[in-house]
Amino acid sequence: MTLAVVLPFEMSPLAAGYMAFAFFVAAFVRGYSGFGFSALIVSASSLVTNPLNFVAVVMFCEFLMTAQQWSGVWRDVAWRRVGLLMVGAVVGLPLGLWALTGISADAARGVIAIYVLVMCGVLLAGWTLRGQVGRGAHVLTGLLSGLANAPGMGGLPVATFFAAQRIPAVVFRATLILYFALLDLYSAPVMWLHGMVTWDTLYAVGLSLPFIGAGIALGGRHFLKTDPQEFRRLALILLAGLAVMGLIKSVV
Repeated sequence: MTLAVVLPFEMSPLAAGYMAFAFFVAAFVRGYSGFGFSALIVSASSLVTNPLNFVAVVMFCEFLMTAQQWSGVWRDVAWRRVGLLMVGAVVGLPLGLWALTGISADAARGVIAIYVLVMCGVLLAGWTLRGQVGRGAHVLTGLLSGLANAPGMGGLPVATFFAAQRIPAVVFRATLILYFALLDLYSAPVMWLHGMVTWDTLYAVGLSLPFIGAGIALGGRHFLKTDPQEFRRLALILLAGLAVMGLIKSVV
């Protein structure tokens, strides 16, 4: 008599093993450079399943990781920036989910891949903003972030926007931590209403936690000789490569 193992999202054992490795790598990248967890997971998942399956999974995982970082950073938060970003995100997320859940899996792969490639290009180019950045720019960035959080990648527009300004590192980090936590709290019920949060979602989160814990622990030790900023460039190249493969899969 054999014991059948039920895997989330009806994945094969090979696909599940691949995703376990993807969670470890993405967590290592985040632990080492503080960047790219959700984008790497969703992009990697597009090669073996419908990438929308893992959107809510990475949202819950990101919230758990962010909760660990919250202690001691609230004094450095730029609260006004967070408020303006959330104004835009509240509008953008439902629009993004409405658009993304109404298309096929292959179309979703293509949309996600193109978005990732554009954001990787902007980040690698080192885009900067000159002069004062007003309320409108923050609300617009929040709107783009909300739209992008439909495929679980709402962090890239905000990280790009902040990186283009002269913001102290501690304020940059603390503000992103609070914004991502609020965005995830808002996203959870909205995604549930769109049928994107299921028992498979929670099962996948539970299965991923050991791999995330190991990746974060090893990445956080910074035992590689590569500078974290240079390592981030390598992560962007990896992310762009996954996006290209996802784009090819969407049209083949």
